[in-house]
Amino acid sequence: MDGMLDEDERYFKEHGEPLFSSHMLDLSEEPKDENIATVKKYFERVAPMKQWLEMEIGITGGEEDGVDNSGVDNSALYTQPADIYDVYAALSSVAPYFSIAAAFGNVHGVYKPGNVKLQPELLGKHQAYTKEQIKSSSDKPIYLVFHGGSGSSKEEFSTAIGHGVVKVNLDTDLQYAYLEGIRDYMLNKKDYVSSQVGNPDGADKPNKKYFDPRVWVREGEKTMSARVKIALADFGSAGSV
Repeated sequence: MDGMLDEDERYFKEHGEPLFSSHMLDLSEEPKDENIATVKKYFERVAPMKQWLEMEIGITGGEEDGVDNSGVDNSALYTQPADIYDVYAALSSVAPYFSIAAAFGNVHGVYKPGNVKLQPELLGKHQAYTKEQIKSSSDKPIYLVFHGGSGSSKEEFSTAIGHGVVKVNLDTDLQYAYLEGIRDYMLNKKDYVSSQVGNPDGADKPNKKYFDPRVWVREGEKTMSARVKIALADFGSAGSV
């Protein structure tokens, strides 16, 4: 993070804009007060560049990038409204350019239906609590983030977005969608990619046009692109594509 901000500030000084438009800082494994204080310290650095900062509070279940939360107590997967307000109070005193990834049962990856107990309606309680604390005229004063969105239903997305979610993470769904195109291509062209020369059309026929990465990588891009379109429709953002 320090290195990226060094480059942001250097670039900003030269071009009047940061090198990156936003950063995400996940210190959710740390104690709440330490998490908020550290995020605020970095936010004070990025705010002068009008750079967006996303922070995470509350634990996301499952396993990702070597962090295994698959065995944590279920209650730890739900951030409390007072915690969200504490973040809002600390960061809004600096600038408005931030979003909060609150935990409402989110889990990295995709699991069998029923194994993940998402409660996106809790996000409405976060909004209502903060609105009351700051006497806001807005029903949604907080910008929220939906981590661990893969495998979620349209209804869960709709409920979360209706309560102020402005970003959804779909890493696992999109990874699998990318695989599908490549997997199906390889299965369908098995006899053409098993060797450099020789296929059902003849023992001396070259296979370069089949195993060229530009061909089969493109198939993964197509299936992932199709999955992104479905997601944008689910999120009510299809018109922006």
